[in-house]
Amino acid sequence: MPMPLWWGHVNKRVFNPRAIASGKYPVLTHVGRKSGATYRTPMDAHPVEGGYLFILVYGSRSDWVQNVLASGDARLRVDGKEVGLTAPRLVEKQEAFQALPQTVARPPKVLRITEFLRMDLAAG
Repeated sequence: MPMPLWWGHVNKRVFNPRAIASGKYPVLTHVGRKSGATYRTPMDAHPVEGGYLFILVYGSRSDWVQNVLASGDARLRVDGKEVGLTAPRLVEKQEAFQALPQTVARPPKVLRITEFLRMDLAAG
């Protein structure tokens, strides 16, 4: 089972602002599916062929995942550059692990993460 959603709410209010301010983590910019507000979320994002793969530590029910699936796109700031992403889709562990380079550490088995989000680089 992924991390509990309540811990995600703590992260959102306490740790995420610090992670964003540090500039050390990729940051996903997405639009709220209900509020229409713009959100920025630090990510565990990994480049894969044609896009990025996100490890869903809190599962696919996380607000940011639902926002991206609803809107169909997002922007990712990584290594000082911003890239557009499109075509979000949930993928299972086997597909995710095949796409990830061998140098990327797999999530600990104890977390039982089975879903990942894959997005393609937007044209242009």
